[in-house]
Amino acid sequence: MSRKFSIITPDDFSYLHTVRSHGWYDLAPYKLSDDARLSAVLFRGVFDTAVEVEIAGKPGKIEIKVLADSFDRKGVERDIRHILRLDENYGEFYRCIEDQKQVVWAQEARAGRLLRGPNVWEDLVKTMCTTNCSWALTRIMVNNLVNELGEPARTGVKGFPTAQAMADRDETFYRERIKAGYRAPFFVELAQRTVAGEIEPETWLTSNLTTEDLRKEMKKIKGVGDYAADNLLKLVGRYDGLALDSFLRGKFYEKHNKGKKCKDIKIERYYKRFKDWRGLAIWCDMTEDWFKGI
Repeated sequence: MSRKFSIITPDDFSYLHTVRSHGWYDLAPYKLSDDARLSAVLFRGVFDTAVEVEIAGKPGKIEIKVLADSFDRKGVERDIRHILRLDENYGEFYRCIEDQKQVVWAQEARAGRLLRGPNVWEDLVKTMCTTNCSWALTRIMVNNLVNELGEPARTGVKGFPTAQAMADRDETFYRERIKAGYRAPFFVELAQRTVAGEIEPETWLTSNLTTEDLRKEMKKIKGVGDYAADNLLKLVGRYDGLALDSFLRGKFYEKHNKGKKCKDIKIERYYKRFKDWRGLAIWCDMTEDWFKGI
């Protein structure tokens, strides 16, 4: 059995630009179908068991199919609003790019929302899986985490593992079964400290810390450096870090520096004009060609 309901979306929301905003849609337990239906697994079912949902974008709304006989509708809607960032206001970002007369395609396309997981824990672990490796290896590690440790929904599809599930395994497991390499001890420590309450990723969403202090807090976690912290900051709504990596650097050289390499300081100066939105500005600028024809 399944149940359906819909959520009205803001006027500045684009479903396709949100779900395809970056590579998260390509990582388990997410699955994006050819007709752009996003499948996800949430822990909002009866007795907090995992629930599989399918999300489809329609004009002015999104339609949700919950693959369960009964479920916590408020909890499912809360998670989906979080995933798609339906309650975030991007008016200031749009005014900023309009004033600068750059990256204006994002305003015209109602882009800017970056897809995220249903909780910060999932985004944190996935981000750690993106550092110092290829995207292919990132997908392998995340798939292994879900297949080995994820709780199955009633449909059999597994969700992302909880901190408790990850804390119960040792370093050898992460090296041999997850293929986590140098991250293996980091995963063990992160999961155990999270279970103990020493690290509370969900509090980052509402933290009163300055962005710089929150960045320092994130970087106390082994395996989270400047790049990972800046990406995590974007996923909790702080957009002033560039998160420079080989992809962004290469695209900048091509688009704004005649294909020639340059020092990071030149990239930083270029986007300084976007102030607190510079991290989102560079991402939208460098991914514009992803959406040609949409």
